[in-house]
Amino acid sequence: MLQACFDAALSRDPSIIAFGEDVGLIGDVNQAFAGLQVKYGDLRVTDTGIRECTIIGQGIGAAMRGLRPIAEIQYLDYLVYALATLTDDLATLQYRTRGGQKAPLIIRTRGHRLEGMWHAGSPISMILGSMRGIYLLVPRNMTQAAGFYNTLFQSDDTALIIECLNGYRLKERIPENIGAFTLPLGVPEIIREGTDVTVVTYGSMCRIVMDAAEQLQEVGISTEVIDVQTLLPFDITNSILNSVKKTNRVLFTDEDAPGGGSAYMMQQVIERQGAFAYLDAEPVTLCATEHRPAYGSDGDYFSKPNVESVFDKVYELMSGSDPIAFPDLY
Repeated sequence: MLQACFDAALSRDPSIIAFGEDVGLIGDVNQAFAGLQVKYGDLRVTDTGIRECTIIGQGIGAAMRGLRPIAEIQYLDYLVYALATLTDDLATLQYRTRGGQKAPLIIRTRGHRLEGMWHAGSPISMILGSMRGIYLLVPRNMTQAAGFYNTLFQSDDTALIIECLNGYRLKERIPENIGAFTLPLGVPEIIREGTDVTVVTYGSMCRIVMDAAEQLQEVGISTEVIDVQTLLPFDITNSILNSVKKTNRVLFTDEDAPGGGSAYMMQQVIERQGAFAYLDAEPVTLCATEHRPAYGSDGDYFSKPNVESVFDKVYELMSGSDPIAFPDLY
């Protein structure tokens, strides 16, 4: 999917370049650039050393000189090694120069759910708090990611795209216009319609919530699932507010620590969009545990929300409103 997207982009625009750890020779650890170094040369698809701050520095310099770089940070957990450069230099560039200087750098990384404490982090609260000035895109699959890349290739703005690590395992139908179709930023997508509860999430959590929604339907709970798609900007169409007006209940869930990404989404919807007046139940969040993801093949399941915990939280919401129809399960 992404290999076809990047192939089309490199073919279309000679100013687009890509670099990062293992991006060149092997085509990155998930093969999105497989064969593209041979096709376009090692000046356009390039390997780098293992130093994230240098990768971002190269990206800023190339972007300010008129190129369209994709700088890859191999895993989201490693973004912290480049944080000072990202927040002090890149995120502030257009603002402190009154638009006089621009660096249309795309930072590509992968994260969310996978084994291991170093490959399953989700430091969204850190990014939201420190990288204002950089768009934050959290697509749930590679088709959505491709649409966002195509949008950014036409933009002069900087963005961080977090691809879903376990999304590489999924089979998706490649759009015929893979190198051309675009997605707007700040526009959530309702991926399941419902009438009882609104669940707001993003990234790999979308599949978890969708599985839970199927089970909730079996006990008579109709769940509306909304993928926010981008956190910066966040829901510029007030789509979530309109959903809450219909369901009167809302759950925000993600893989960040408590008080992080879910709390941010709640503040945006309840306070900024004014959804509180339409609620019949307390708005709630469901987050990861307060520790780093546990190591082991089942560590991710116990460290982050799973189908069962989403089911229980939504059922609890409904039980509070109608305990007769939805009696305590435990």
